[in-house]
Amino acid sequence: MVKQNRLTLYILVAMVLGVIVGYIVNKNASAEFLQSFSNNIKLLTTIFLRMVQMIIAPLVFSTLVVGIAKLGDLKTVGRVGGKALLWFITASLVSLLIGLVLVNFFKPGAAIDLSNADSSGAQDLIGKTKVFSLINFVEHVFPKSVIEAMATNEILQLVVFSIFFGIAATSIGDYAKPVIKALDGVAHIILKMVNYVMAFAPLGVFGAISAVIAVKGLEVFKFYGLYLFYFLIGIIVLWLVLLLVGFLILRNRLPHLIRRIAQPLLIAFSTTSSEAVFPKLTEELERFGCRDKIVAFILPLGYSFNLDGSMMYMTFASLAIAQAYGIHLDIGTQLTMLVVLMLTSKGIAGVPRASLVVVTATCAMFGIPPEGIALILPIDHFCDMFRSMTNVLGNALATTAVSKWEGELES
Repeated sequence: MVKQNRLTLYILVAMVLGVIVGYIVNKNASAEFLQSFSNNIKLLTTIFLRMVQMIIAPLVFSTLVVGIAKLGDLKTVGRVGGKALLWFITASLVSLLIGLVLVNFFKPGAAIDLSNADSSGAQDLIGKTKVFSLINFVEHVFPKSVIEAMATNEILQLVVFSIFFGIAATSIGDYAKPVIKALDGVAHIILKMVNYVMAFAPLGVFGAISAVIAVKGLEVFKFYGLYLFYFLIGIIVLWLVLLLVGFLILRNRLPHLIRRIAQPLLIAFSTTSSEAVFPKLTEELERFGCRDKIVAFILPLGYSFNLDGSMMYMTFASLAIAQAYGIHLDIGTQLTMLVVLMLTSKGIAGVPRASLVVVTATCAMFGIPPEGIALILPIDHFCDMFRSMTNVLGNALATTAVSKWEGELES
């Protein structure tokens, strides 16, 4: 516990130092140096994120397969999976609805300065965007090669393959036991690697914060203060809903859970990547008392289906862009957009700004100029901090809730 608290302190110190260094560079350096400094200092974050990403695929595959096998039989797999999906779908719809209600109430699009569009960043995002179609959705979900899915860290495709593999292993009984035992060993080795990788977290945090402050400066908070303020109201409402449900399920153990996941929340906040804390979150939930088989089964699913912060932001951002262009969407169209976002958002965990790619595609589908994404790019990094942290909270609560419902939560 002392070692964990020390790392949390280092991460907080790194965040403060990142703001200070970034601000000093922003105020004193030339424009050419600013971009060079930002690109070079971000290498610290790149190193940290790449080290995390290198263990995601083997960890998801090994833990999910072992988790399904340890559940014992297909009936139990179906029961636990059903409870998880019920939570995921309900939480996603609530998150999307919160974003939809708040954006219609506050109308943040009216406050966005059209002249400050980050058009180069927008073109980059538009280039990554495919118009939503059933074909693209199916290709995104079902892998044609598990090796390709592992190589590109496509979590949703990996989850699909792992579920099939785990169910097949469970159904053949004793023949699969050596494989399951070997994969269990792999999972424990990868979890041990987590401790080594997390030692680099403060450097990654420092690089991420100082890079964005150096280029944007603290003025970005003033410039888009209203937009960020309304978004934070949405995040606070969503946190209150999640914590209320968590309290109803966990009662007086909720504060203990929050203390356990404080470090993953901080890392997700500062690196803007939920994926960066997946291995650490797995470890902390098991220490909290969740059985390893439940964590191994629910958490990878949650990273594909349960991104509460991103969900809330996607309706908020899409409709804010429509407001900025003076495009009126009736309530029926907005609800249709909500369903589309529900489908297209699966599997975006771990990729900073991936939710913006989804927003861009959705805007194009509903006749909203996709280049409108440029309107919110200057402030998006800071919004991404809060939505990544919220994604982590949502998945931690989902895993502990299912553990409690299954009677697998140790006190």
